[in-house]
Amino acid sequence: MTRELSPYNEVAYPGFAYPYTHPDRLATMAILHGLSPAPVEHCRMLEVACGDGSNLIPMAYAIPGSEFVGFDLAGQPIEQGLARIRELGLANVRIFEGNLLDVSEDLGRFDYIVAHGFYSWVPEPMRDRLLSVCRELLTLHGVAFVSYNALPGGYVRKMAREMMLLKSEGIEDPGEKLSAGIGLLRSVFEARAQDDPFRRVLEDHIQTMESRSPEAVFHDEFSEFNEPVLFSGFVEHARRHGLQYLSEAVLPPPPDPCYRADLQPAIEDAAGSDIVAQEQLLDFMRMRKYRETLLCHGEREVRRDFSAGVFRKLLFSSQTVSTPSEDGTSRVFTLPGGIRMETAHAGTIAFMEELASAWPRPSSWDEMGAGVAQGFPVDQSGTALLMRLAISKMIELHAWSAPAAAEISAQPRASRSALNEARNRSYVTALLHTTVRLDDPVVRSFLLLLDGSRDRAALLDALRAEYPDLPPNQLEQGIEPNLRMFHRAGLLEG
Repeated sequence: MTRELSPYNEVAYPGFAYPYTHPDRLATMAILHGLSPAPVEHCRMLEVACGDGSNLIPMAYAIPGSEFVGFDLAGQPIEQGLARIRELGLANVRIFEGNLLDVSEDLGRFDYIVAHGFYSWVPEPMRDRLLSVCRELLTLHGVAFVSYNALPGGYVRKMAREMMLLKSEGIEDPGEKLSAGIGLLRSVFEARAQDDPFRRVLEDHIQTMESRSPEAVFHDEFSEFNEPVLFSGFVEHARRHGLQYLSEAVLPPPPDPCYRADLQPAIEDAAGSDIVAQEQLLDFMRMRKYRETLLCHGEREVRRDFSAGVFRKLLFSSQTVSTPSEDGTSRVFTLPGGIRMETAHAGTIAFMEELASAWPRPSSWDEMGAGVAQGFPVDQSGTALLMRLAISKMIELHAWSAPAAAEISAQPRASRSALNEARNRSYVTALLHTTVRLDDPVVRSFLLLLDGSRDRAALLDALRAEYPDLPPNQLEQGIEPNLRMFHRAGLLEG
């Protein structure tokens, strides 16, 4: 395909950081399952279809001792990414215009390979080549991340896509094409009775599309290929290429049917101890639409029982806020989204409060205070509790510590990578590889001032000069809250 024919040159796909593709996440899941992955600080990572490098470049900035390589068929996004790499002066990241079919061992071996939003959107020969590249280029304990549209939930998306394609046939303009397609879906939705189950399913799908950027929806729904697959079919495809299922990139959330004791007999009766058969059955129960699957070499031994020794190899963090309970007999730990956990267990309280006070930096088990070690032993019961905390998102597991500031300094300095992004867009990538929105222009301007050369007084002077019409006290009162927000988001460098 020539550059002129690539739809990604005509309509740019919005570039974002994808947290679950980060080497920290891939290494953590590999360690949990008994592998010995390359340390995040000194690894090689390849991204297939990297776009403008919005995922790779922040990684390369935050992990200077590792090497990052990416390629994409569309040349225009690559040119934009190369310009950003030059602006940041990064020597450990390389992106280039290229075709997966041309990839060879000349690129070297990689500890981590990522193909996000690729597998379901390409023809079968390209899917085959992706998995063969993973087999050929992954190191011994390497991990591959492959995301794809899954069945049975993908049937809804496939049906909606077919309706949109039919309605928009012959329309060339991307915006008009998208508008016509969604317009037909709305007409079908309105034609159904209020209590019709199909109406609710279609409404949910339309809302999901409208919550995303038009550019992303255009490429995902109007691409030449968009084939959802059964999880079991994907795993069998990987097996034919000498790869095996390791895990998903993220642990299932608490409501997942895999935790329901009343369903376990049915799962065991239908699937036995076969993890792939179990997961496929669970996908039917979940009506799963999408997967982010991790693969490794078929020769590796994968463990499904998480031992105490595994947790001693990991780091822990928690972005909860600790407050006393109403009666003062326990502590309440609250996540930013409002999810709460209340406990009176002294060891758990000491563990959680130590992590909460250290956020955004993680801690190893050996770094924990004596009170934590005595009241929260890493034994069989402690391991079970750690897993419950991780599943509920009360704690996060890591294999690497991001270079985020431990505290707000007298002259705060934001990540240069984030500053580079903030000059051109209303969202930035934190050192934690998460996306932070900057919809308020004053907040965005404030971030751009954090180059490490200004103290609070100088920051206020600069804000007053840029926003002379705003009350000075309003600007001053916003400085500390915004600095705390930036610090907790992991935007400030240590």
